[in-house]
Amino acid sequence: MFFIDTIETEGLGNRSYLAGGAAAAVAIDPPRDIDRVLAAAAVRGVRISHVVETHVHNDYVTGGPDLARLTGAAYLVPAAARVSFARTPVADGDTVAVDDGITLRALATPGHTPHHTSYVLEEGDRVAAVFTGGSLLIGSVGRPDLVEPRLTEELARAQYASAHRLAAELPDETPVLPTHGFGSFCSSSQSEGDATTIGKEKNVNDALTKDVDSFVAGLLAGLEDVPAYYAHMGPANAAGPAPVDLGAPPLTDAADIAERLAAGEWVVDLRNRIAFADGHVAGSFNFEADGKIATYLAWMIPRGKPLTLLADSPAQLAAAQRELVRVGIDRPAAAATGTPRDWLADGHAPRSFPRATFADLAARASGSEAVVLDVRRNSERAKGWITGSVHIPVHDLHRRLAEVPPGTVWVHCAGGMRAGIAASLLDAAGRDVVAVDDSFDAASRAGLPLTDGS
Repeated sequence: MFFIDTIETEGLGNRSYLAGGAAAAVAIDPPRDIDRVLAAAAVRGVRISHVVETHVHNDYVTGGPDLARLTGAAYLVPAAARVSFARTPVADGDTVAVDDGITLRALATPGHTPHHTSYVLEEGDRVAAVFTGGSLLIGSVGRPDLVEPRLTEELARAQYASAHRLAAELPDETPVLPTHGFGSFCSSSQSEGDATTIGKEKNVNDALTKDVDSFVAGLLAGLEDVPAYYAHMGPANAAGPAPVDLGAPPLTDAADIAERLAAGEWVVDLRNRIAFADGHVAGSFNFEADGKIATYLAWMIPRGKPLTLLADSPAQLAAAQRELVRVGIDRPAAAATGTPRDWLADGHAPRSFPRATFADLAARASGSEAVVLDVRRNSERAKGWITGSVHIPVHDLHRRLAEVPPGTVWVHCAGGMRAGIAASLLDAAGRDVVAVDDSFDAASRAGLPLTDGS
């Protein structure tokens, strides 16, 4: 009897899988922190016989080479992937035995990348599931624009053909188990729902319900900005990433933190945005440990910039460090735990800024020099915005601070987390800022004038 365990990497919106039988299993698209995969195998009492990649990933650092090395497993990578490490190349139709009566069959599904490969898990003559990586997702497909701009349309058409191949060759009841699509920016649009099958996708997925030209036009029109750190993930994975290092970073003190800020290094406060607004080290940035820290911090920090992490507890620090190694931010330069009082030299008071709601904005901004700054993504803005507001997506703000008009800045997003990041950037730059910590749905109820994006 086969089993399939799902290993969530919620901060990146991805899933990895461990699948097999009574004695052995295969790991599909493993995360860099492979201890989670090893723990899942230990619970099952199985050895990992194969480690499999659906493609060379562009959104995270794989743990594949390290997992294969530690377990002695065969490391299966699509044959057409251009990599510089030893692996077992996999071509369309190749089959490997995972456990007694359980096999894994490779099925070429280019589109997300030129070499993308899905894997069909079979138990005897029965199709148990298909691991689709960045090909067919829940109600969507993986984006085709992460490899090379001149290949984007060609890969979009390949995505369409691959989706149709999966739909034609697999039974309707086949569970579809993608790697991307649960908040990942590798998805061309965000998935709705937690599970799907080939049959369900035939009814709802644009790749299977539209003609190819309509599908491609819609897919390309809906693509959003690519996180800047993606440019580093593909090359790192193609070269073969170093083993993960989750060792504790050096501890620092108030004097050292001040010196690092003066030197232009990034000091990041991991506490929640409410605590940060109430009091923080001047010049520090706020990326909540419970938010999408890996995505947004990796997107915004200059690559290679020394990073110091401030946390309210060792557990919060360790969790953030784990998130960051998944996107190649290894070994922070320094770290400290406690409160702002612990991180400031004697005689220096914490800095703070106010938080507000959209009702507060409606009541206080009228007739004042308030600047309303919208830091949502382009697709969110396109659905409607506060009339007269300035729009700079949060991932661009650190490079475009000079474009924010003078005056007190009331910054908002869709729910508060990104507004907190933006408020910290503006505060560090010396601006007077108010963080609107509220759902954007409340803007209309508050009576703020809105421009309909439709």
